[in-house]
Amino acid sequence: MLARVVFGLIQFASRRGLYDSGAAGESDETPEERRTRIRQRTGVRGETFAYWYLRRHGYVLIARNYRATGVKGEIDLVGYDGPVLAFVEVKTRRMEDADDVKPERNVTFGKQQALARMARQFLREWRLKDVPWRFDLLAIENRAGAPPVVRLHRDAFRQSGPKHGR
Repeated sequence: MLARVVFGLIQFASRRGLYDSGAAGESDETPEERRTRIRQRTGVRGETFAYWYLRRHGYVLIARNYRATGVKGEIDLVGYDGPVLAFVEVKTRRMEDADDVKPERNVTFGKQQALARMARQFLREWRLKDVPWRFDLLAIENRAGAPPVVRLHRDAFRQSGPKHGR
């Protein structure tokens, strides 16, 4: 019930998009620093939106922004979708026209390999030996002045390994 209420509030707040124009920035920042700050804020907003979106759709989330020691990167969200542990990558992209690259296209083979290494480390750290697991991708298209378009891809990609759940 809480997830439904909170997601409703977040959905209402995002009716004009998740994009941060960055108007309240430092006056001495360079254009690149400004773009980086805007991307970071938009990413945080996208992950927050994703968290409540997944909660609303029945996921029980157990970790956010998981970082594995010795592995570059992070897993955005980790949670159970029923009996299956889902490692969720969230991709939020600002879409200005129809030719923009879809967020899903930014999960490259290298990113998939890094996510797989982090997932295996997570399973070891949490001592989850016989839990079925998968990789999900939550793509958020963000258009200025419009609600975000969300696509959840369950089992978005596969990694070889004896314990990868279906």
